[in-house]
Amino acid sequence: MAGYKEIKGFQVQTRSEDPVPYAQALADNPYAGAWSSGGNLNASKYALAGVGANNSAALVFGGYPNGPTGQTEQYNGTSWTEVNDLNSARGYLDGAGTYTAALAFAGYSTPPATYHGSTETWNGSSWTEVNDLNTGRSNGAGDGIQTSALYFGGEGSGVPPYAVTESWDGTNWTEVNDLNTARQALAGAGTSNTAAIAFGGGPNPSMNAQTESWNGSSWTEVNDLNTARKNLGGTGSTTAALAYGGRPPNPGQTQTESWDGTSWTEVNDLATARGDGASAGSSTSALYAGGYDGSTPFENATEEWSFSGLDPSTTPAADYSNAIIGDFYYNSTTGQFKTLNDGGAPIGTWAAGGNLNTARYGGGSGGNVNSAIYAGGNTGGPYTNASESYDGSSWTTTPALNSGRGFCASATQTPATAAIVFSGYDGPPTSTNNTETERWDGSSWTEVGDVNTGRRLIGGAGATYDAALAFGGKTSPSGAQSLTESWNGSAWTEVADLNTARWEGPGGFGTNTAAFAIGGYIPPGTYGTIVEEWNGSSWTETTDINTGRAQMAGTGLTTAGVIAGGVNPIVASTESWNGSSWTEVNDMSTARYGPGYGTGTGPTNLLFSGGYTTTDVANTEEFTAADFEIKTVTQS
Repeated sequence: MAGYKEIKGFQVQTRSEDPVPYAQALADNPYAGAWSSGGNLNASKYALAGVGANNSAALVFGGYPNGPTGQTEQYNGTSWTEVNDLNSARGYLDGAGTYTAALAFAGYSTPPATYHGSTETWNGSSWTEVNDLNTGRSNGAGDGIQTSALYFGGEGSGVPPYAVTESWDGTNWTEVNDLNTARQALAGAGTSNTAAIAFGGGPNPSMNAQTESWNGSSWTEVNDLNTARKNLGGTGSTTAALAYGGRPPNPGQTQTESWDGTSWTEVNDLATARGDGASAGSSTSALYAGGYDGSTPFENATEEWSFSGLDPSTTPAADYSNAIIGDFYYNSTTGQFKTLNDGGAPIGTWAAGGNLNTARYGGGSGGNVNSAIYAGGNTGGPYTNASESYDGSSWTTTPALNSGRGFCASATQTPATAAIVFSGYDGPPTSTNNTETERWDGSSWTEVGDVNTGRRLIGGAGATYDAALAFGGKTSPSGAQSLTESWNGSAWTEVADLNTARWEGPGGFGTNTAAFAIGGYIPPGTYGTIVEEWNGSSWTETTDINTGRAQMAGTGLTTAGVIAGGVNPIVASTESWNGSSWTEVNDMSTARYGPGYGTGTGPTNLLFSGGYTTTDVANTEEFTAADFEIKTVTQS
């Protein structure tokens, strides 16, 4: 047998430290990214507002091209399209929600000089006036979704900056506790009226770097921005946010800072210095459109923030990017020879998490090891409407679904402050298939729209609450279904069918434009290995899983994902997808079928809860993945 040194051309690398697995490097620096150019707005303007879940699905409205406007534009990731205007033209307004379900509020217009309290809702095609703010004002900050929002700070005629905070419950605004520091021209981030951060701003002409955190009842001062500024942009949540741009001076600022729930870190700058633009998205997928750069005409440029995973300035030189699977190298610090194991599929380990308060299986769930939601399910008899949220260590009972159901599906964004649960089965005594979709806003469930065909044991995919896919399932008495429906945030639309009809929750993960349908029960008696891939318009058969099964859990994207558990018989088997093949990895501790799972965007930090063995299961298992394994060579 030849040794390494005997292989012609082979060279042993020397490293002072081990390479960092991607998953670990990502955990060390999860908020790095970069800005790139997107499509231009149709009209140059500043003091406009924006909403949206990411940088490919956004809405901007209002602003000042010359005078106040109600102009609204919708973004598809490439270009902006003009849609129906606001009812009240204004600038220096704010908004909350998504490009299909938005809220616009506050603002300023002339002549005459008016500080607006007016609020309007967007249904995907038009604006409708609803109940006003209690205090009309402009240049404050807002966040949340259409049914659960917050507005804070701002300015009014002849008054100092406001500290006033108002909470929106889907119908009315209610004044709650004030900011600690009154200010205008600030920014905010948050996913509901119970969780937000406020940062920057100031009374004219000064500006500050203060950050305050809202817990649903009061504001608390936390760590400041690195750069004081006002008229800046902000997106994200209380645990992962971005702050970018701002004024003064002219032409503005380019600095971007990332919030990790504790402190701000400077990351890659905007290409164009400006303030008073429109912000939309999250900490990993955001955009900044329009604004003022110290000159006229005003800006029409859009910049898109995309998550790169790592910041080269803080990642060790010997990081994953320099590591090649199959590498053999010498660690000069430890004096050991080492190899890199296959990182094509996420290699992970299972650990125990907190127990559900209600043991069950077949409910709707989503999130990750730090933030998750679980609603509905079968408790061995009745189909429950119980809902619980996870904070990384324990489950807490939350307001219940409006309809008890099991064998349903879900889509959840991460953190799990917004989700939908759809379709399913009511169980005895009615024993009917449920058609309802319910939306979680971080505090309550609301019915938002029915699927076209109610069914149980359905498959689902979606990384956000306003973009999901429902497929397969069982109707009574017709049996296995191939039906597929797509959700746009307000309605379900029938699209192309699966190639193979199946039920028992064909496992699924991905988005409503790129998803997998995995396994399931195929009549008359097959537990399938078939995997079909959805490209946004049709299904195509792709690489099979290794172990046929139904009622499994799955999460990830079509480029990387994990499935676990299932029945055929009851299994603990876990398989990992690397974009081209399935690999069996470490088993769950408890074999089970019908567990709740973490819908999301990747194969790391997964959560699988509940399920059924011979009884309903309450325990949670957490899967933490690495991209490769480092092994020490102990023999020649």
